[in-house]
Amino acid sequence: MDLQTFLQQFVNALSLGSLYALIAIGYTMVYGILRLINFAHGDIFMIGGYLAFYGVSIFVMPWWLSVCLAIVLTTAFGVVLERAAYRPLRDSPRISIMISAIGASFLIENLAIVLFDARPKAFPVPDLFGANYVIEGVHIAAVSLIIPVVTAVLLAILLWIVHRTRTGMAMRAVSTDVDAARLMAIDVDRIVSITFAIGSALAAIGGIMWALKYPRLEPLMGIMPGMKCFIAAVVGGIGSIAGAVLGGLLLGLIELMTIAFLPELTGYKDAFAFILLIVVLLVKPTGLLGKNQGEKV
Repeated sequence: MDLQTFLQQFVNALSLGSLYALIAIGYTMVYGILRLINFAHGDIFMIGGYLAFYGVSIFVMPWWLSVCLAIVLTTAFGVVLERAAYRPLRDSPRISIMISAIGASFLIENLAIVLFDARPKAFPVPDLFGANYVIEGVHIAAVSLIIPVVTAVLLAILLWIVHRTRTGMAMRAVSTDVDAARLMAIDVDRIVSITFAIGSALAAIGGIMWALKYPRLEPLMGIMPGMKCFIAAVVGGIGSIAGAVLGGLLLGLIELMTIAFLPELTGYKDAFAFILLIVVLLVKPTGLLGKNQGEKV
């Protein structure tokens, strides 16, 4: 492989890895607070893309307004989902809340098929994101440059919230010990809702960015990206924001660079994520940056 091809694939891998990282953060935040895998996270990702699409195509909103409204509505949906499907089971065995999460995921997917129609839809891509640049023979789509920047900015904001605000301090307290946090007069329900709101907002932004990069919407579009981002969170160390980012970037690089070096394996690219998961868990079960945490049953 020549240098030009390598750089081309590296830019694409960085863009895809940044998308995986953005969505994986939502998984890892919810797990860090509740020790819950939100299996509906990929479906929230899908809803964000559809809401932005309908805002532009049906309500004829300016693109930026449609995106902002889609993020707000998707965030609200995530909070309502937590209150309806997860909060009533918070003190139940972990298996109960996990089954509820799986059920919520199937319900959202099938409702989306009924409401949005199963036929794929073309996502409108503004000229800003659809532009292409050629630098030293390397073709770079504008969206491939914008996605890592958006991910870096959102990551910086999130880290500031978690480490520099009272809400972030409360989040860290709840993630350490829920009962002790209650004794310290922390409103656990409020903190959990905020966590779901942040995770859902990141999923919505990830869904919109994904639709800009791959402009095709369908009700089941969140299943495989959601699965891969969950794997990225586990590989990096679920519960660790830095681990989610590392896992996402690593997964994107491995997926695309392997195809670049071994194009005959293109049809098996989705399998790379699962192979990476197995290898990392065999070598380091807590993930690359994860810590050993006691698990309640």
